[in-house]
Amino acid sequence: MGAILKPRTLPRLRAAPSRSRPRSRPRSRGSPRHGRSVSPPGPRAGTGRAGPGPGPAGPRERGAGRAAPAAAAGCGARRAGPGAGRFAPSVPPSLAHRPFSSAVVARAAGDGGGSSSEVQWCFLQVKGAIDEDVAEADIISTVEFNYTGDLLATGDKGGRVVIFQREQETKSRPLSRGEYNVYSTFQSHEPEFDYLKSLEIEEKINKIRWLPQQNAAHFLLSTNDKTIKLWKISERDKRAEGYNLKDEDGRLREPFRVTELRVPTLKPMDLMVEASPRRTFANAHTYHINSISVNSDYATYLSADDLRINLWHLEVTNRSFNIVDIKPANMEELTEVITAAEFHPHHCNVFVYSSSKGTIRLCDMRSAALCDQHSKFFEEPEDPSSRSFFSEIISSISDVKFSHSGRYMMTRDYLSVKVWDINMENRPVETYQVHEYLRSKLCSLYENDCIFDKFECCWNGSDSTIMTGSYNNFFRTFERNMPRDTTLEASRESSKPRAILKPRKVCTTGKRKKDEITVDSLDFNKKILHTAWHPMENIIAVAATNNLYLFQEKVN
Repeated sequence: MGAILKPRTLPRLRAAPSRSRPRSRPRSRGSPRHGRSVSPPGPRAGTGRAGPGPGPAGPRERGAGRAAPAAAAGCGARRAGPGAGRFAPSVPPSLAHRPFSSAVVARAAGDGGGSSSEVQWCFLQVKGAIDEDVAEADIISTVEFNYTGDLLATGDKGGRVVIFQREQETKSRPLSRGEYNVYSTFQSHEPEFDYLKSLEIEEKINKIRWLPQQNAAHFLLSTNDKTIKLWKISERDKRAEGYNLKDEDGRLREPFRVTELRVPTLKPMDLMVEASPRRTFANAHTYHINSISVNSDYATYLSADDLRINLWHLEVTNRSFNIVDIKPANMEELTEVITAAEFHPHHCNVFVYSSSKGTIRLCDMRSAALCDQHSKFFEEPEDPSSRSFFSEIISSISDVKFSHSGRYMMTRDYLSVKVWDINMENRPVETYQVHEYLRSKLCSLYENDCIFDKFECCWNGSDSTIMTGSYNNFFRTFERNMPRDTTLEASRESSKPRAILKPRKVCTTGKRKKDEITVDSLDFNKKILHTAWHPMENIIAVAATNNLYLFQEKVN
């Protein structure tokens, strides 16, 4: 096991530990059930820092403070800051029970919950340049629909966020319904440099998560490796004119030149979409952030890096609470890292996180504010006869997602997708092989680092179908209630309007049929890591390098 862990899996922490061997932190004087308060470094005055000062081993780590109010435990965290109602109103009725389109509901209510006819996907749109030489900054790194599906956000490695808005059907364009056009583009993160550690912080957007819409504006969270930002996207179609102390061009007027009192008026103007940063949550993670998840109370959210998970309040930027910490006192004893984390869609006290060992831990913040001890532990027993050098690498979970109902959760490892019942911990209830034909190619995939690719997965609106990506710009859908799976390709060759996608097949035997492709012909530089499914309709978004493909179900 040591030979596997040292060379590849665990050293991808990307943050150099201290040369001095850290000693275990002293406990605070309070109860051991109290949460760890994580405050950004800086002057103590005004930061609300509590707990002991620097630890005995070298420079003080972030998160050394250990005081935690009751807000850190369970749903009480929604009261953690002033003005909590601003971003945390009561749950809208439309979100408490998500409405599905009639087509999706009918498909889920068929024979055994499935459909007798296979879904036919047709091309809708493709966004992005056709250039063969793709700039690194243009590669899409995350895709996310909002709660209604009318907005679709993408983030790239250049730190940009592009938001697409769904067009409404009009009499002049009866078929325009479903098309997404650019709504807003803004620079979310800039490259930074950590002078204390001599590390460059990339501007790449790792995750985007939407908040439910409560008024005319939209809010979303975006994060790079270190910093999380809350953005407000709003429209403005009027401007004020007739100021007393300003000229029409905005310059200030001398007070003695004001000879009359005017009442400013609002004049119509061209629609302008503004993206403004409202909160910046920084300096709480030593390692690189891999996940953010908004809680069902819509007041708090979690952020996870390789070794820790922090709980934030949307109104409080200078403090978070460390709810999971798996960092050992001696870093040489490190055997696994956190790979993904997500809140339960309905219970604000429950969350899960996955590890590089292929295990999932479910934690309940009602039992303890510090969730280092899990409530449930999900792991599939390994077959000793199939163990190899690559076993631990390919079993590492790259994504975990709760179903919309909250009954199931889905995990993606390198070769398969597994569906778990949260009431059964010993094995998954469903296992779908994504590209089992690559098992014989693991050695070459290890050499070119493709074996470390992090594939994501997603549910459809009724939890009856799951989707995930593969190589050669292939992506796969699995119908849970019918023994049927489909392999499709995101390609500009089939990008004719409303063109039906033809299923693709990979030849795993000696004889290749006409429409099949051999394993040796797969292009491992073309990969689909990020996918998203419309929450209420059969519309999917697939990110292929710098292109965003949109497909929808064929409508007769």
